[in-house]
Amino acid sequence: MELTQGQVAVVTGAASGIGLAMARRFAADGLRVVLADVEEAALDQAVAGLRERGVDAVGQLTDVSERDSVEELAEAAYRAYGAVHVLCNNAGVGSGAEGRMWEHEPNDWKWAFAVNVWGVFHGVQAFLPRMLAAGEPGHVVNTSSGDGGIAPLPTASVYAVTKSAVVTMSESLYAHLRAEGAPIGASVLFPGPHMLRTGLWESHRNRPDRFAKERPRRSPYRSLAQWEAAMDAAGQKVEFTPVEEVADFVAEGIRANRFWLLPPSEHSDRQIRARSQSMLDRENPGYLERFILDE
Repeated sequence: MELTQGQVAVVTGAASGIGLAMARRFAADGLRVVLADVEEAALDQAVAGLRERGVDAVGQLTDVSERDSVEELAEAAYRAYGAVHVLCNNAGVGSGAEGRMWEHEPNDWKWAFAVNVWGVFHGVQAFLPRMLAAGEPGHVVNTSSGDGGIAPLPTASVYAVTKSAVVTMSESLYAHLRAEGAPIGASVLFPGPHMLRTGLWESHRNRPDRFAKERPRRSPYRSLAQWEAAMDAAGQKVEFTPVEEVADFVAEGIRANRFWLLPPSEHSDRQIRARSQSMLDRENPGYLERFILDE
């Protein structure tokens, strides 16, 4: 589909990071934008920033883990603009789990699945029926990750499992839309190809009480700045991809009706080949050993 003046884009997790970058990019293409986020102050600031640029934008406080909240987001979007052409199910969290899988707290898994998986599903069910009924060109972008979407990083296994689920959900959505002959495309986004400066590292700031940790963490949460400093001290320079480049990549992918929004990366390609070869050869996943670290 073409991104044209007057269309409407809805972006979850839009108060910062990739989500805000996508909202700004859609606005630059002339779209009206609905920003959704669970952080009210940051959301208000993001919407105000767009409006100062002359963008037609509204914000909706949304907890994507709650079906009713996403339904309210859809109601707000259609009440404001009467249509939705682009839906970006982008909101996500890191689980905060520590140790081996058998040591994880169930709430770490429940919270991550509630946001990263159920949040995407809620978005699909709240918006797709209306988008299909309108009969207009549209597109859905679901945000996954190289961690899990391509191959799991065992030290972040909860996140990896959720992002793997997003890939399969997106593939199924693509097939369902094609079977319907719908003028709506679907994509799965792998942000990158390098690290990103986003709020994912501080996901715990928005962790709701119903998914609270049951015991104190063995080690304190590390911010992105602290992790980057530790990597620098170890002599490992970290490369970052600007979130604006990710947003440009998404817009270009929508225009090209490209399902795999996977930026060129030899690292990713090696992982894909290694995992695929392991499956084709019916061999144990030895390729994972390079990622296994003592915690």
